[in-house]
Order: sequence, then C-alpha cells, then structure tokens
Amino acid sequence: MDLHSAQRITEAEAARTGLGTGPNRRLRLTLLIGMPMVFPMFGIMLVVPKALRDEVLHAYEAGIIGCLLHYVWVFAKYPRHAGRPPYLTRDLAMGGGFYLPSLMLGFWPGMIAAPAWALFVGVTYAVEATRRRNDHR
Repeated sequence: MDLHSAQRITEAEAARTGLGTGPNRRLRLTLLIGMPMVFPMFGIMLVVPKALRDEVLHAYEAGIIGCLLHYVWVFAKYPRHAGRPPYLTRDLAMGGGFYLPSLMLGFWPGMIAAPAWALFVGVTYAVEATRRRNDHR
C-alpha cells in the first residue's frame, strides 16, 4: 500500500465518523449549527420588542438561504461524484434537512428549496452512476 492509498483510507474513515474533514466538515457544521438555531430564535423572538420580531425572523430566514447557498457552493466546487471526497454526496443531500425549520417558520422558499436540493443531488448521483455503468459495458 502506498502513501496515497493509506492517506485516502484515513480520510474516508474520518469522513464517515464524527465531523470529518474538509468540505464534509463544513457541510456537517452548517447543518448542525443552522438547523437547530430555530429554537433559540424562538426564544429571542419572545424577548425582543414586537417591533423587532419580524427582523429576527427575516434574519434567520436569510441564514437558511445562506446555508443552502453554501451547499450549492460546495456542489459547484465538486460537481462530479468521482471527484468528490468520500461521503460528500451524502452530506450534500443532507441539505434537505433545512426543510424542517422552514416548515416550522412557514418559510415557503426554504420549504421548496430544501427538498428540491436533496432531490437534485440524488438525481445527479443516479445519472452519474448510470453513465458509469453504461461506460463499463
């Protein structure tokens, strides 16, 4: 086993467990920080004056859009499944998790974009897998 193979195996194991490394880590942190922030946001909305509640809500909604744009940015950086680090496709599909906070807030753009994103990642993976299988025949 050469050094590159050993390093690739180590990176794959790190990506599979815990937070991983590189883009896997960034996507997982985006999900782990952005998604549960809906609960402290509700607490903040109870504390701030009524005049500022809409601004707090709009700031969190902008955060959801920013998180989804981060997923798009990582996908644009690694568009082909073959060129992605291990488990990155799975982490990209996890962007659909922003559906739940969007549903809780009644934020229609997030309720449409999050599942559409997960579906997009799944379809691109299926198309590439089909192409690879047809190329090997």
